[in-house]
Amino acid sequence: MLVFFWTSLACSTKPAGENATASTTSSIFGSKQVTLPAGTVVTVRLDNAVGSKLSAAGDHFSASVARPVEVDGRVIVPAGAEALGRIVEAVPQGRFKGGAVLRLVLESITINRDAYDVSTSSVSHFIKGKGKRTAVMIGGGAGGGALIGGLAGGGKGALIGAALGAGAGTAGAAYTGEKEIVLPAESTLSFKLAEPTTVKM
Repeated sequence: MLVFFWTSLACSTKPAGENATASTTSSIFGSKQVTLPAGTVVTVRLDNAVGSKLSAAGDHFSASVARPVEVDGRVIVPAGAEALGRIVEAVPQGRFKGGAVLRLVLESITINRDAYDVSTSSVSHFIKGKGKRTAVMIGGGAGGGALIGGLAGGGKGALIGAALGAGAGTAGAAYTGEKEIVLPAESTLSFKLAEPTTVKM
């Protein structure tokens, strides 16, 4: 009877230990994840100025999320979250048919101290050279955007064109003095996710 008692005790305690381990493992691997679908708009506010002459291709810029990003009514990316972007193209006036070009993308967002790589559409601005109507393109990629610029010769009296497509991001109006593109600090830029991004909650 004594032998049987110890055998029974050993058999009864082993499964309990296994269940506890399984529960902990389940808790670790059971952390919730939420996916931001492609097409989600992420609007950021620049920490520093960028521009066709101020910046160079490959430069990075820091920003913060300007508006919360929600999925099914739940905030996934809070306002104020850190963001990092990259200058894809920066061409001062005179190097590209007399005009200026600035193109940016977003590369990562930090949520709860975890940085997530993102792939986004580009936000592009361009100004045509002298002697032509000056314009700034808001948007990027094949989707196009809206055209905003000064009338030929004047610079005042803006020409605002209709949106050419919704496939690309948008941006605040750029300062185009001296025929260079400048996006001052605190400017807001909106990027669209080109691919889904999964976030741990």
